[in-house]
Amino acid sequence: MTKFPYQTALITGASSGIGKAFAYELAKKGIDLVLTARSEDKLSEITEDLKSKFGINVTYFLADLNESDAPQKLVHQLEQGKITIDLLINNAGIGKWTNFLDQSVTTYQEMIQLNISSLVSLTQLLIPNMLKNKKGGIINIASTGALQPCPYIAVYCASKAFVLSFSESLYGEYLDKGITVTAICPGNTQTNFQVTANANTNGMTYESPEKVASQSLKALLDKKNNKIIGYNNFLQSFIPRLLPRKTVINIVKNMMNKKVNA
Repeated sequence: MTKFPYQTALITGASSGIGKAFAYELAKKGIDLVLTARSEDKLSEITEDLKSKFGINVTYFLADLNESDAPQKLVHQLEQGKITIDLLINNAGIGKWTNFLDQSVTTYQEMIQLNISSLVSLTQLLIPNMLKNKKGGIINIASTGALQPCPYIAVYCASKAFVLSFSESLYGEYLDKGITVTAICPGNTQTNFQVTANANTNGMTYESPEKVASQSLKALLDKKNNKIIGYNNFLQSFIPRLLPRKTVINIVKNMMNKKVNA
């Protein structure tokens, strides 16, 4: 078995769902971890459990990545602790299934800050050390919603389209410098996202957070620019490529209208 090439990972949104699954998947590989989220109780519990079960170094920092200065503060804490990150997992994100005008401007600003701005900032702040060491990995969690326009999930899916394009652009820029950047496009996943997003996923298939985490890490090691999680999602990803965009918009509109306005 090939030795896992990274030593210390930073995971955002690590207190539950996909982020938590990444923590346990990496812990099995003996990787030291830095976890961040807003919930100290959950982070503390996960940290102690990982330490006791896997004997790795685990540190957590509270951070609200909805705040514009949070990435810089987080990196400052890493520097104070003399912690070098060679694997960054930008997992934190929020979304809403909604009529566009039914949410406040503040909600959308927070979504853009968390899903885009903080992700970009953390990536930019941590790449220099990866370049210095000529080794690094970055996993950015996008969504299958990034693959086409999504009426009724407009801001969320647009933010994830940014994540996909941004990640693949950096993949091209840094792969030959020792850094792999992989965008992950999960579909419906069994997490608390649905509750926060007010997402009606009745009748939809879903993947487990553990599957998303394991397949994401494999995609990174395989130096893939992106990975669509789930065979059905992969097949469905071809539809936007084959049909006129207006047709795709109408298909998604009719599907989501029934979910949001039922």
